[in-house]
Amino acid sequence: MPKKDAQLIIPDEVIMSKIYLIRGKKVMLDRDLAELYEVETKQLKRAVRRNITRFPEDFMFELSKEELANWRYQFGTSNKEIMGLRIPPFAFTEHGVIMLASVLNSERAIQVNVQIVRIFIRMRKILASHKEILHRLETIEHKLAEHDNQILVVFEYLKQLEQTKQEELKGKKTSVVKGFKGDKS
Repeated sequence: MPKKDAQLIIPDEVIMSKIYLIRGKKVMLDRDLAELYEVETKQLKRAVRRNITRFPEDFMFELSKEELANWRYQFGTSNKEIMGLRIPPFAFTEHGVIMLASVLNSERAIQVNVQIVRIFIRMRKILASHKEILHRLETIEHKLAEHDNQILVVFEYLKQLEQTKQEELKGKKTSVVKGFKGDKS
């Protein structure tokens, strides 16, 4: 069995390159999943339509024609494979991908799904880690701003202290000069 698993491993980068942000959700398109599962897209879509109750809107949705046109536009005209896409695809969220394995029920679909789910989990952890780092940076920035204000107060105090000292020195010089002049008379 380990040999079979080794043959089915798909580089994570390949899977990650097939995850898109559509409607604010990370999704994979039916044609990409079909390619990974080594089935035809129409076979995948047929299986989904036969089990449509397993795919609520938060698991899977069909791109609108406008979304499809926008998505194709983002990839430019150089990629004929993507530009040849005429029928709006199904977009599967992480939960939809999980459900898809039960619908297709092939060994390949199960193994690929495990890998895809692990990538989604890793991406979520990275995002959470980035949010934590951003929060820490904001905290540090706030503390630095506080310190800047405190340092400005210290400098202002030192400036006032120096001015007072200078005024006292001028006063002493004046009294010394007056005292000196007074001794001559």
